[in-house]
Amino acid sequence: MKGIRFLAAPVLVCGMAMSMSASAQDMSFGLEETGQSRAPAKLGKPSKRLATALNAFESKKYEEASMGFERVSAGKSKDGRGNRQRAQFLLGQSLYRMGYHQAALTVFDDISAQGPGHLYFGETLEWLGLLASKLPESSGIIENVGRYGIGALEEFKEKNPGLYNQLLYLMGRHLYAQAAFRQAIDVFQEVDPKAAQYSYAKFFEGISFIRMRQARPAIASFRAILEAIDAGDVEGVDQGRMRNLAWISLARVYYTAANQGKDGQIDGTLLGQSVESWTRVEQASEYWLDSLFESSWAFFLADEYSRALGNVHTLYSPYFEESFYPEALVLKAVTFFVNCQVDNAEATVAQYHDRYDPVKQELDAVLQKHQDNADFFEFLKKVRADQADLSPRVRPIVSTALSDRTVLQHLEYVAILDSEEARLGKSGEKFQSSPVGEKILEDVSLARAFAVDQAGDLARGRYKRLIRELRDLSNQVDTVELEIATFRRGQIDQELQQQMSLAKKSKGGDVNVDEEHQLWPFNGEWWRDELGFYRQQVTNLCTR
Repeated sequence: MKGIRFLAAPVLVCGMAMSMSASAQDMSFGLEETGQSRAPAKLGKPSKRLATALNAFESKKYEEASMGFERVSAGKSKDGRGNRQRAQFLLGQSLYRMGYHQAALTVFDDISAQGPGHLYFGETLEWLGLLASKLPESSGIIENVGRYGIGALEEFKEKNPGLYNQLLYLMGRHLYAQAAFRQAIDVFQEVDPKAAQYSYAKFFEGISFIRMRQARPAIASFRAILEAIDAGDVEGVDQGRMRNLAWISLARVYYTAANQGKDGQIDGTLLGQSVESWTRVEQASEYWLDSLFESSWAFFLADEYSRALGNVHTLYSPYFEESFYPEALVLKAVTFFVNCQVDNAEATVAQYHDRYDPVKQELDAVLQKHQDNADFFEFLKKVRADQADLSPRVRPIVSTALSDRTVLQHLEYVAILDSEEARLGKSGEKFQSSPVGEKILEDVSLARAFAVDQAGDLARGRYKRLIRELRDLSNQVDTVELEIATFRRGQIDQELQQQMSLAKKSKGGDVNVDEEHQLWPFNGEWWRDELGFYRQQVTNLCTR
C-alpha cells in the first residue's frame, strides 16, 4: 500500500505539471495578485533627469521641475520605485507652489490612496492640511485626510500646532460625515481652545451630540463657543456669526427638548430658555429673521399670542419683502382659530393661498425646464447673477433658497477651477503642451465636470425641498380650513375644544405695557427701530 501511494503522487504531480506547462501563457500574475507584499520602496541614486528636476526645484523653477518630476514619476527614466515616489511627491509640491491646487490635490490624493506603502504617505498629510486652506470642502479634501489614523496627527502637535488643530478639525469632519459621531466628538474635543478651528469644532461637536439625541452635552458645546468668544480666545473667525449661530443652535435644542415631555406636556422652563436664546440673536445677524420666526412658535405654545403675531407682523414688514416665511401665515391662522376668531382665520387662509399658490405653480414649472444637473447649474449661476427668467414674486424666494453656504461653497470651487485653467492658459507654450501641462488641464477639467454636477445636484435638491415645504404647508393650511368648516357646523373634537378652552383662560393675547415702555397703535407705518418689538392684540372670542 505504501508503494502504491508513493507512486501515485508523482503521477499526479506530473499530470499537474504537464497541465500547467500547457497553459503557462495564461497563468502569469502580478505581484499584487499573489497576495504577497512588495518589498519596501527605497531611494536610490537619482537619474540624470531626476537630478535636473531636483536642481530646478531647489532653484524654485517649479515649471521646469514639475516637467521633470512628472516624467520620472511616469517611469520615463531609469529611477527605481522609491525615486519615482519621491518625484511624485515633489511634483505635488511644485504644483502647489505654482498655484495649481487642484492638480496638486490629485497627486496627493493618489499618494494617500496608496497608504503606508508609499514612501511619502506620512509627509503628504501636511500638504493636505495646507491645501485645506486653499480649496473648499467640496473638493473632497476632508475624505483625503480621513485616510490617516488619528495617530498620524501627533507628529504635528509640537512642531506645527496650527496645522495640528486644522487636521484635527478635518479628521473630526470626516468621522462626522461617516456618522461615527462618538469618535468625531473625541477628535473635536482635542482642538485647542485658542485655535482658529475651535469654535467650528465645538459647533460640530454640538451637532454630533444632537445626532446622538443628547441635549445636555450639546448645550454645553454651544455654550463653550460663547464662553470662548466672550473671553477673547477665538481669533481668525467671524466671531459675530459664530456667536449668533451658537445662540440659535441653543434655542433649537431647548425648544426640541421642551416638546419631549411625557404625554405631550410642554416643559415651560426649557421653552423659556429657548425664547431667551432666540432673543440673544442680534438683529444684524443673518439668523435674526429665522430666530424671530422660530420663537413665534414658542410664544404660541406658551399662549403668548400677542407676541407670536407681533413677530409675524415684523416678518411681513416692507423691510423684509424678499424674505420667505410662508409658515408664519399658518401660525397666524392657527392662532386666530384657537381664539375663535374664525373670520380672521379664514381670511388668513385665503391670504396664504393668494400669496403662495402661484409661487408653487411657477416653481414647479421652472423645475420642469431644468431636469439635469448641468442645466440646473447654469440656472443657479443665472439666479446668482440676477439674470434668471423668474417673476419678481419668485426671484427673491429662489435666490434665498439657493444661497446657503454649502451651495455657495460649490460655486466657489468651480470658480477656483476656472481660475486654475486660466492660469495654465497664461503659461508658456512649452509648459502647456508638456505632459504635466496636459495633466493639469485634464485634472481641472475632470474636477470641474464633477463639481458642476455636484453643485447642480445640490441646488436641485434645495429647490425641490422648497417645493416640498410649500406643498406640506399647503396641506397644513387646508387642514386649518377644514377645521374652520367643521367649527362652523358646531362639530369640534375634544382635543380642539380643550385647546380653545386653554386659550380663553390665557391672558397671552393682551398687549400689556410696563412703566419702561409706551403703547403706540400701528397706523400702517413700520418703524425700523421697532422691528421685533411689535405686539398684536388677540381678543379671545370663544364663548365656552
